[in-house]
Amino acid sequence: MTQLNNSHRRLALTSSVATLALALMAGPALAQTATAAAETEAAEEGTIVVTGTLIRNPNLVSASPIVTTSAETIALRGSNVAEEVLREIPGFVPSIGSAVNNGNGGASFVDLRGLGTNRNLVLLDGQRIAPAGLGGVVDLNNIPLALVERVDALTGAAVTTYGADAITGVVNFVTKKNFTGMDLQVSNSLTERGDGHRIRADLTIGGDFADGKGNAVISVGYQKADPVFQGDRDVSRLGFDTFSGNTGGGSPTTVPTRIRNVRPIDPLTGQPSTNPAVANLGNGQLSPDSRTAVPFYQDFNFNPFNIFQTPFQRFNLFAKANYEITDNIEVYARGMFSKNTVRTIIAPSGLFSQTVVLPISNPFLPTAIRNQYCAFNTSSVASGLYTPRFTPTECAAAATATTKADPKYREVTTLLSRRTVEAGTRDSEYTTTLFDYTAGLRGKLTNTIDWDVSASYGQSENIARATGYLINDRVLEALQATNPNTCLSGNVACVPLNVYGPAGSITPAMARFISADSTDRRTSSLTQVRALLSGDLGVSFGDAEAIGFAVGAEYRDYGAAVLPDDFSERGALGGGGGPTPRVEGGYNVKEVFGEVIAPILEGKPFFENLTLEAGARYSSYEVAAPGNPSFDAFTWKAGGTWEMAQGFKVRGNYSRAVRAPNIGELFSPVSRGLTNLGTDPCAGAAPTTNANLRAVCIAQGAAPGIIGQIDQPAAGQANAYGGGNPNARPEKANTWTLGAVFQPSFVPGLALTVDYYNISVTDAITSPLPGDAIAACFGSITAASATSAACTAIRRDPLSGSFDGESLGLPRPLSNLGRLKTDGLDVNLTYSTDLGFAKLGVSGNFNYTFRSQFQATPTSVNRECVGYYSPNCSFTGSIQPKWQTSLRTTLGFENFDVSLLWRHIDKVIQEPLNAAAPTAANGFFGDDTPFFPAFRQIRAYDYFDLTGRFNILDNITLIVTVSNLFDTKPPLVGAAAGSTSFNSGNTFPSTYDALGRRYTMQVNVRF
Repeated sequence: MTQLNNSHRRLALTSSVATLALALMAGPALAQTATAAAETEAAEEGTIVVTGTLIRNPNLVSASPIVTTSAETIALRGSNVAEEVLREIPGFVPSIGSAVNNGNGGASFVDLRGLGTNRNLVLLDGQRIAPAGLGGVVDLNNIPLALVERVDALTGAAVTTYGADAITGVVNFVTKKNFTGMDLQVSNSLTERGDGHRIRADLTIGGDFADGKGNAVISVGYQKADPVFQGDRDVSRLGFDTFSGNTGGGSPTTVPTRIRNVRPIDPLTGQPSTNPAVANLGNGQLSPDSRTAVPFYQDFNFNPFNIFQTPFQRFNLFAKANYEITDNIEVYARGMFSKNTVRTIIAPSGLFSQTVVLPISNPFLPTAIRNQYCAFNTSSVASGLYTPRFTPTECAAAATATTKADPKYREVTTLLSRRTVEAGTRDSEYTTTLFDYTAGLRGKLTNTIDWDVSASYGQSENIARATGYLINDRVLEALQATNPNTCLSGNVACVPLNVYGPAGSITPAMARFISADSTDRRTSSLTQVRALLSGDLGVSFGDAEAIGFAVGAEYRDYGAAVLPDDFSERGALGGGGGPTPRVEGGYNVKEVFGEVIAPILEGKPFFENLTLEAGARYSSYEVAAPGNPSFDAFTWKAGGTWEMAQGFKVRGNYSRAVRAPNIGELFSPVSRGLTNLGTDPCAGAAPTTNANLRAVCIAQGAAPGIIGQIDQPAAGQANAYGGGNPNARPEKANTWTLGAVFQPSFVPGLALTVDYYNISVTDAITSPLPGDAIAACFGSITAASATSAACTAIRRDPLSGSFDGESLGLPRPLSNLGRLKTDGLDVNLTYSTDLGFAKLGVSGNFNYTFRSQFQATPTSVNRECVGYYSPNCSFTGSIQPKWQTSLRTTLGFENFDVSLLWRHIDKVIQEPLNAAAPTAANGFFGDDTPFFPAFRQIRAYDYFDLTGRFNILDNITLIVTVSNLFDTKPPLVGAAAGSTSFNSGNTFPSTYDALGRRYTMQVNVRF
């Protein structure tokens, strides 16, 4: 293996030299501002449609800020899927994507402005496509990048144009129009360390037909990515404890078995330890070898099994065509098919603080442990007293009982934690099949008014196949044995289970019986019908352009379902995070809408152009549920642009927006799952010295005898329960933007936009964060009440007193009580000039976020998360820094260009509420524990990508990219600094590059 790795590295280094040589040859590829993009297209076509409006106007410049990323920029990045393109644009917060392993459901999403993936809308050519799952969110893995001409990201003011879900804005993938010829793109990518191989190939063929009356194009593509294991990177090879900084952090579910309510076995004597530090009724751990000295409490290092890059494979097909039936009528159609498979890999399953019933005569039970089980009286825990359960004579007799009918038979109830490494890793394979097609007619009603009628249908199906998971009831059955060959159940297939030995004591036959494959099916569909009338009214204000308008009606019908198998629905998968409830639901919406854009003044002193715009949409929702509940929503917007002089404009927009509840928010039943929590107020010795705290912990279900021995949440995870709310109603938002556009004549080639945005959401459909649930009860330790609803809603495991095992855990009910707010500043810059020896192009996007606040209920903390990280500040995605930039500089020569991309991520620190140690008055507001000093701050990061592009022939282009040019290592913060989805491998791999330097070579052939 070492020799193979070295060969990979030599290959990588050779590629590096070749890349740097080619980097000296490179055409400018610039991200554009809305103004530049719109005016370029206007010059080419004479009439444009800008994202964010349905009105065609040759002089339109959007009143709302739009950041545009061109196809050339996408090519220079060497991106495999759309999520990778958006993840690194300032103003976006990395969400579920290729760097998310534990928590990835086989789809990739976009989060504009950090308010959640369900509050922005993803479009393809200005139209919705079938979403994935219950949340109504589009899976970016299905976007056909090869045919994308540009990506427009519009902030705010989009709900009246496109309907609900666009509170924070829209991301519109615009495909190439009237494509002719053939375009073949092939890319190959490898990291410096010789892993993470990625390949992408796309073939696009198109042309005109019927004497130019029609055009058709078809694009087929294939993408594949291999996994990168965390065990292959220095930052993640070992587990680090976020709070102590020590290595050896991980999960208390380990090998050998950890046992509740017994003393650890001394590895030198093979007997219960008499060491005062561990000689109590706490957690015991069996030594794998009674003659080998090993730590009693050695957590399981799960990192090497996990991955930084999820394995991915996709086949996709995209086709569209249009044909002029008459001079005034055109028929058009678009079809898309995608089949992609995403795999996630996490550490082996196990018994995670599992409550089990054990016969005293279990054949694998060590004598020393049997004697302790006999002595521990679970019924005496309630009184806090310790009395023997069985006499020594009863215990010795019980060890010989072979059936439950034997009067000597005895059994005990206890908690076991044992990592079943013999069963292999937990692998989940998500195969998504999507098809989406549209057909329509459009034409001219008059010379200035167009009509467009279309219908579309799309469906997404996700099949999740899980392997390597234990089946809990089979484990319980296999532990109920009095001999090594048969189980007390009488089931001939049952194989008695040995959880008391070292790794390997679970035989292949045992592993086969206690584990099984599980399959879930998730479907979603979208039916749309839309009619649009747009153009100009033929009237104007003086010499200004005619007033433009658009009016229309739309019908959408959504359906979605989650259909788990029996194992998943019962929550029988060990390490599966809880049951997967069966969900089926849907709703439809009928809408009418209108927009107007009115140029008021043009060509006047101080008023080169003054244009006002307005829009409104009325929506009527009908939910497919008993009683057919329905609700209405009304949205509107108003804005304008004012060009005071040539090259200087101001623009602004205000909108009243809504977001209707999605199917998951309406129909999901209440169920138990996992959340993130680093510190439990009831853990450790604190409740033994505070009578009020002790009473609260007991009221939440912890047995009195376990107080003082409650563990902190295992691996930073705790049980929580929540679900949908059939009474949820639309949330409301006020969004506004104000900005300026500079294109000074005295600096030819310069375009600069500066825009402020402000988004405030009320009646937000949200659930409390884990810190909110803790703070509601423990926000003031002295005031915490054993009878308050906020405290008694928290439910603990009676045997362990913690939030693991069969406990419900923390309450996270869904309601309309939330509030969200964010505001910030976007700056976009493009500049190009001829230097004589080369053409210089500069393009930059800059974002500064002032605030991003979340308040779950009126009594919850108004939590600020910009510039901070913690488990509570990962509620929508990864880290959101205050300041983030992306600047590309390109030098273009006759046949080649060289381009350097610089990305800057501002420093971030541990969330102050998360770091403030609790006091009796201040209480808990989440974890409330300072991280290890070195983990409390992540410095500012700078990444550089170097690209060389060489035009070998007129129709053949070679592009070579070195990403993360200086092989910058990711920050080390341990495994409890954020949510499991985004804080993985001791770092935040969706925000910071955990793979290291990468080489990508692309060939583009055009005919």
